[in-house]
Amino acid sequence: MTDYAEEQRNELEAIESIYPDSFTVLSEVPTSFTITVTSDAGENDETVEVTLQFTYVEKYPDEVPLWEIYSQENLEDSDAEGILTLLQQQAEENLGMVMIFTLVTAVQDKLNELVDEIKNRREEEKRRKEEAAEEAEKVLFQGTVVTIENFLSWKAKFELEMAELRRKRQKEEEQSTPILVLSSHNYQTFPPILQLQSGTLKSLS
Repeated sequence: MTDYAEEQRNELEAIESIYPDSFTVLSEVPTSFTITVTSDAGENDETVEVTLQFTYVEKYPDEVPLWEIYSQENLEDSDAEGILTLLQQQAEENLGMVMIFTLVTAVQDKLNELVDEIKNRREEEKRRKEEAAEEAEKVLFQGTVVTIENFLSWKAKFELEMAELRRKRQKEEEQSTPILVLSSHNYQTFPPILQLQSGTLKSLS
């Protein structure tokens, strides 16, 4: 019969010796403790850090322990979710064996990957901003690029405006042109606005 309590005590002693500066016991019954895991230093000596809390269940290691993220630093929520998923996968693969060291090592490797990913994300963001700034500068310098589509649109609009202008000018000319009326012996010039009254033309002005 497996002595779960003995296995748990032995593992706890080993874990404490491996992580003396980052291991903290929270309670003895049930056995609960935290281990702080820090990535290797990345760009500008930046690190990613997570403190994991583990709690032994009665039949550990034949049953997986409980775990949660106790605290985190420079870690996005989506990455934290990824770490919890990683712990679940590793625990299932190592069921029946003491596994805390294995779980912590997997998280350590993941944090090192995240440091590189964070660096890549920042470089990509910087590149996108630089490209956006360059594109804005090109647009400002070049103005609107002429394409077939926007040229035809401009041409149609221009022709409509010119037709309207010609119509207005024609109307103005018609209204301002004097009218010649033939009398019995000569031509008489009348203003443009006339009214027919009693069979004759009469000026309204």
